[in-house]
Amino acid sequence: MIYWEIFLAFFIPGILGYGGGPASIPLIENEVVTRYGWMNVQEFSEVLALGNALPGPIATKMAGYIGYDVAGIPGAAIGVFATVAPSLLLIIVLLSILYKYKNSPKVKRMTLYIRPVIGILLGVMAWRFFSESYEGIGLWQTVILMLVSYLLLERMKVHPAFVIIGALIYGGFFL
Repeated sequence: MIYWEIFLAFFIPGILGYGGGPASIPLIENEVVTRYGWMNVQEFSEVLALGNALPGPIATKMAGYIGYDVAGIPGAAIGVFATVAPSLLLIIVLLSILYKYKNSPKVKRMTLYIRPVIGILLGVMAWRFFSESYEGIGLWQTVILMLVSYLLLERMKVHPAFVIIGALIYGGFFL
């Protein structure tokens, strides 16, 4: 019974929490504190603070912690699954519909319209990264990191994970 309650406590906010983790926090609090009484408000706020301090999606971190606190490792697994299940199910349904109509002229036209938008969004993101880097470490450091990254990724075919690790090490020692 407790596993079913954990599932519902995180599945329902996952469905109703439009906008992702931050939008579902009050819904999770209602389930965990008010409905099931697994925590009080103070404990929930501490879990929220801990979840905000760690990288990654807040709702899944909170679901894992609260599920573990209530029912151990199986509770954590069920909590995390219940948090991602609504999105997972929606993606499966939407992709199956898209796959069914993949040869439709309307779908092909839609994908042609989406490609430039994605390109522009990636360009805006790259520009923001560049400007923040320029403001943070200066022009020469930014240019050096860009050139070395380009050479390693495009010319020497080094795996991106190694380039990121190298940039982190460079930043830790020299910046």
